Amino acid sequence: MARRGRVTKTNAMRELEAASIRFEPVTYEVDESDTSSELGLHIAEMLGDDPASSFKTLVCVAPSGDHVTCCIPVAAELDLKRAAAAAGEKSLELMHVRDLERITGYVRGGCSPIGMRKRFPTIVDETAQLFDLIHISGGRRGLSLVLAPADLVAFCGATYADLTREGM
Repeated sequence: MARRGRVTKTNAMRELEAASIRFEPVTYEVDESDTSSELGLHIAEMLGDDPASSFKTLVCVAPSGDHVTCCIPVAAELDLKRAAAAAGEKSLELMHVRDLERITGYVRGGCSPIGMRKRFPTIVDETAQLFDLIHISGGRRGLSLVLAPADLVAFCGATYADLTREGM
């Protein structure tokens, strides 16, 4: 069940506040045993949100070792070829989960495009533009941030692109 109230601030929240960007934190119960690829979908359903407006953050690695952050709907699957083309890279692969915290400062299920240890080029799936507000991770498991997609894109210096596989 979603809870609204006092929330311990995360780096993502601090950065948004410092930039005077409006957002709403939403907390939810965490099932630590749920490590499925459907985690984001379960969270959206638990919160009563449209899964199409809830975005997960995936970090990819280019052959050069550079990183790219991709935000896609939780029910979708990232098309690595499309993401590479949008990032201007020859190819991309998903970052291994064991490297996630060391490089981003975030754990699986709590990775936000905002507040990483280092800011990486960010691409947001173009479907985000269909919504006034979207949900992204707040920087820890059990916390979602609701904000305008245009604010997310402007803050991150991101671009919009078609990032998901057909049929999703």
